[in-house]
Amino acid sequence: MPAPDTVGFDTQLQNLIDLAIDGDLSSKDALLAYAGERLLTLTRAMFRGFPSLHRWEQTDDVFQNSMIRFHRALLEVRVESVRHFFNLAATQVRRELLDMAKKHFGPEGIGANHHTDGLPPDDKGGALHDKAAEPEDLTAWTQFHAEVEKLPPEELEVFNLLYYEGLTQEEAARVLGISFRTLKRRWHSAKVRLHGELNREGRR
Repeated sequence: MPAPDTVGFDTQLQNLIDLAIDGDLSSKDALLAYAGERLLTLTRAMFRGFPSLHRWEQTDDVFQNSMIRFHRALLEVRVESVRHFFNLAATQVRRELLDMAKKHFGPEGIGANHHTDGLPPDDKGGALHDKAAEPEDLTAWTQFHAEVEKLPPEELEVFNLLYYEGLTQEEAARVLGISFRTLKRRWHSAKVRLHGELNREGRR
């Protein structure tokens, strides 16, 4: 499967989706393989940003659990477009990260009372390019992903593609069928909204 920066990747992905809808098993396998590449890139980037997470969870575990979630979702949901595919993949990995945070850092979690220094994330590109007020500690990191879930649908779609899937802004605009200017406006609005919500939570 071509990498996301290959010209026409969205067209090729749509062709796979169409074949999968028609019952082509090899196309379904190809879709899972493509999703796996994106999820692995994301989880590795997340753990580079917060090395202390390795105390509680391994990158491969998060990746495998996200893939299991995604595979189940593909069995339950009829994916009909590239847009739908990316939103579904982003939702699965975000929910896996949130479940991991609840497991380890919630009130009853094994890391709840363990001292952990807040480490700033890696700023060297990858899937987490153009960061949106990235949190500085694990508590805020957890809240960050929870607040993303609350974004208005149009902003959430943009955030899914740029943040969780690592697409460029040009690719995301093409997948969503909107102008580059509209995408930039929604991306900016999402970042401002998240920044405001996280600051509000921090003052409570």
